[in-house]
Amino acid sequence: MADDLTLIVGGRKLSGWTSIRVSRGIERCPSDFDVMMTELYPGDVGAFVIQPGDACQVLLGADLVITGYVDRLVPSFNAGQHALRVMGRSKCADLVDCDAEWPGGQITGSSVLEIARKLALPYGVSTTGADAVPITVSTDVTDSDPPIHQFNLMLGEKAFEIIERLCRYAALLAYDDPAGNLFLTRVGKVSAASGFTQGKNVQSASLEYSMDQRYSEILAFIQNVDTFSDAGDGGNFVMKVNDENVPRHRRKVLIAESGDANFNVLRQRADWERSRRSGRSRRLQLVTDGWRDSAGKLYQPNTLVPVDFPALKLAPTTWLISDVTYKRDANTGTTCELVIMPPTAFEVQPILLVKALAEVPAAAGK
Repeated sequence: MADDLTLIVGGRKLSGWTSIRVSRGIERCPSDFDVMMTELYPGDVGAFVIQPGDACQVLLGADLVITGYVDRLVPSFNAGQHALRVMGRSKCADLVDCDAEWPGGQITGSSVLEIARKLALPYGVSTTGADAVPITVSTDVTDSDPPIHQFNLMLGEKAFEIIERLCRYAALLAYDDPAGNLFLTRVGKVSAASGFTQGKNVQSASLEYSMDQRYSEILAFIQNVDTFSDAGDGGNFVMKVNDENVPRHRRKVLIAESGDANFNVLRQRADWERSRRSGRSRRLQLVTDGWRDSAGKLYQPNTLVPVDFPALKLAPTTWLISDVTYKRDANTGTTCELVIMPPTAFEVQPILLVKALAEVPAAAGK
């Protein structure tokens, strides 16, 4: 089969899987796979053995989709067959699972990209003499990467937790690429060769419209103490943002964090709350009958696609692939499950990276 899944371990190729699931997404890190076959070692592979912890590559057809490690191996049998189930994740699993480390626990004078590279540096290093697959960090963002003058690691904090928080500060998305390395980017601008249209290439689809997480007005305040009624909101109120598509009065209040100079982050946060909540109020899930678009390329996360579903009250528009799962089994054949939302659903939350203590005025006469 031209689009079969091939698992490469130790230079040997294993195929002939009866059940396939490979999942990638811009809001999931790491990517992962779960495959099964009904014979231990089909074909002439001799004493080929997979072990948990083995480095591996996963290909769909000729396309690399995951580079990482075997996490779990589950051989089983019953009266009718043997079965072998293999589960694994990309190299970035180590960043997600393991605690951050850096000599002295303090990083100074580095950009977000540089800090991410330093936190990834210890991982992928072999402790047994086997071939190492180090994790690298790259980006396609060419504008300013804000410098971090000093960053202190907290004991027990996961490496990816730190990287994800820093990426929010820099308005970046962080997820792994097919080579298993970490990729820092923004909402994609590349479009697939074809999209999804009702009655053409879609087996099933559902579109969730929601209102429970949206607000008609978002208010930003300096402090969480209500002012006296005779003084009004002067000096405490920062801004108000309205969502005209919320049909009834619903209020959300945001309070400034200490250290937010001129309350710039608070203002950005108010706009972000409205935009992201609006984007996430429409979530399209669909199943299509193939893994590839009309140009023969695999559907990829962070790719724009045209969608048109009159029965779901969705007029022709262009949304973004958030999550993609390539599947194959005996019951449903080859399918691809996708989650697609408006690009605004993936705007990155503005945060205050370093929260400063409020200044205390000096006592009179001192």
